[in-house]
Amino acid sequence: MSLANVVVIGAQWGDEGKGKITDLLSRSADVVVRYQGGVNAGHTIVVDDKVLKLHLIPSGILYPETTCLIGSGTVIDPKVLISEIDMLLENGIDISGLQLASTAHVTMPYHRLLDEAMEKKRGSQKIGTTGRGIGPTYADKAQRNGIRLIDLLDEQRLTAHLIGPLKEKNHLLEKIYSISPLNPDDVIEEYLSYGKRLSTHVVDCSRTIHQAARNRKNILFEGAQGTLLDLDHGTYPFVTSSNPVSGGACIGAGVGPTLIDRVIGVAKAYTTRVGEGPFPTELQGSINDQLCDRGGEFGTTTGRRRRCGWFDGVIGRYAVEVNGLDCLAITKLDVLDELSEIKVCVAYELDGNRIEHFPSSAEDFAKCKPIIETLPGWQCSTEKCRRLEDLPSTAMNYLRFLADLMEVPIAIVSLGANRDQTIVVEDPIHGPKRALLSA
Repeated sequence: MSLANVVVIGAQWGDEGKGKITDLLSRSADVVVRYQGGVNAGHTIVVDDKVLKLHLIPSGILYPETTCLIGSGTVIDPKVLISEIDMLLENGIDISGLQLASTAHVTMPYHRLLDEAMEKKRGSQKIGTTGRGIGPTYADKAQRNGIRLIDLLDEQRLTAHLIGPLKEKNHLLEKIYSISPLNPDDVIEEYLSYGKRLSTHVVDCSRTIHQAARNRKNILFEGAQGTLLDLDHGTYPFVTSSNPVSGGACIGAGVGPTLIDRVIGVAKAYTTRVGEGPFPTELQGSINDQLCDRGGEFGTTTGRRRRCGWFDGVIGRYAVEVNGLDCLAITKLDVLDELSEIKVCVAYELDGNRIEHFPSSAEDFAKCKPIIETLPGWQCSTEKCRRLEDLPSTAMNYLRFLADLMEVPIAIVSLGANRDQTIVVEDPIHGPKRALLSA
């Protein structure tokens, strides 16, 4: 397969199956860059029936010749990162290609404590955060009060940068949330040990990327979460604390937009989301349970049961626009195999009017009702299909409908968790006859 400099993003609320798609594309990538998010993200890779769950390390680590970077736009929990490294080593995977941006910010123990305490205090107004400390880490970064990975490599620097913030956080923990304060010496000792363990992987991330670009290497930029969880462009306030959209790759990796050749969006053949917030196509009852059970819809990070709904073409078109998508990868088509009919949201009804755009007001979005079109199901297994010609005609019609609805071609179709359960489309389904990948 051929590859250019590509950004892979989630086109829904996350959990679209980006891990498998980035794993597929990583075969042709020289460099894979994770550009935002933290351990609140997660993706599952199935290799030779072995399930590997990763939260920070790009799935390209499974390919020995691939350099895997965690960029400065991410926030790194070093304890979790080290546990991932150990898991990979136990499975015989070479991690020498792993590189960490020295300027990436670090999730500290007080970030996790504050995240959990603030979410609990919100009560019925809770956001649905994972409680992993991501929001507070990004908040400290924005307030210029954070700890960066490079600080963990020097005791004097870490001490100087930590004492002030920790004094402030301890005051919050103790006085506002009635949580025991943290001991500065214990925190410094613990995080210096993490720095020592990770030191050989810490680099100037942007220099590595630009050197690879000068050498005409193929670079894959990997986002976490999904478009509708973007801090600026998602369903605020039920969003993450960073920018999963394709533009976030430039900021989180330290590159200009001219370096990006293509953007590929990943979307499920239906829709899911985790946590709180409006969800116009959400299902209840037996069909919801069927999609959840067949699709294994449980969060990689939290284990929470995902909310399931029909495919939402309104948010799909919105994702195409804000990311500048060149094409789509549709995942979990096989989950729909048993349904006699499949519904797709093509527009919303808001205050008695039909709208075909994603509303910027959270209050308006909460009032939106889906306008549905119904398509026939195929009611046979697609799991063994490896070419478009193998798919039932009704399944092909469904894919064509989605491509037409979102006005972007489909270049990849995933039909299960394993690597080989994938159709790479040489001529994308509808849209311009320009393949993202060629055999």
